[in-house]
Amino acid sequence: MTDPGQARDDARAIAAAAMGRDPGPMAAAESSSHHVYVGSDVVVKIIDAASHSRLNREIALAPDLPAGLTAPLLDSGLHRLEARDVRYACYARVPGSAPGMGMPGVDGSTARALAEEAVERLGRLHGWVPAGRADRTLREGLDHGGFTGRAALLAEIERLTAADRHGTVPPRLLDGLRTIAERAPLHARAVVPVHADCHWDNWLARDRSVTALLDFEWARYGEPLDDWFFLARFSGPHTETVLDVIARATQTAPEILRAGCEVREATYLASDLRIALERPATHARMAADRLHALEELIVGRYWWRPSR
Repeated sequence: MTDPGQARDDARAIAAAAMGRDPGPMAAAESSSHHVYVGSDVVVKIIDAASHSRLNREIALAPDLPAGLTAPLLDSGLHRLEARDVRYACYARVPGSAPGMGMPGVDGSTARALAEEAVERLGRLHGWVPAGRADRTLREGLDHGGFTGRAALLAEIERLTAADRHGTVPPRLLDGLRTIAERAPLHARAVVPVHADCHWDNWLARDRSVTALLDFEWARYGEPLDDWFFLARFSGPHTETVLDVIARATQTAPEILRAGCEVREATYLASDLRIALERPATHARMAADRLHALEELIVGRYWWRPSR
């Protein structure tokens, strides 16, 4: 995007303006699409204003989200960085750290405790009734790659098949995707606010307790299953525990929960693989990762195999 050193200096200036004081040292944090800088009590996200508009979505929602769900927004806007405009969002830093994809190093009892709190927080989000700007933001079109209905999933699988000019995806995996699609619901509902990206990299936790859910850039109207999928799928060895927590807390039959997660994973994988095959020069790593996940889904019957 721009010189990292310059971006760090500008992040400190943005934080200082929002806080009314020097924020102190700020370290770069890993992000695939933003510059993110973290201080002792502040976090600044920066992205080119001409890049994707999802940060605008997060900024628009932040003031109206249920209290205590996410980090408080201190300031946002446009900033001139070198020869271009950048969009920024400045947040108060919430205590804790991300459990991480697959919850590495987390023991079983801690995983259950974190899942119970995460499901409770998602319940607050799903029970929220947005109004005004928040409602309009959640209704805005968003190419989220998630499940919207049987016909759309079947069409995505055919687009994937057409994009696979070199036979990268084995026929048995494409057939498996079609089988999942053919028994998927006709339509997905858009009835409650969902985060739609609530894997464990986007949670903060401390001392076996969840402290915040971050990154609402993909938030939209959907079904609770859209969030339960992310929570369970990226729990690594604790997937069965998290599925059990979700089923108990939401009174959802386990087979309905598993089937809904399977359909959503099939949809995301078909979409991501199609994008990767259309742009092989830039998405080779994504293609390999998604192909492995597809093998797990279809051949390994990820959502239906015995307890891991």
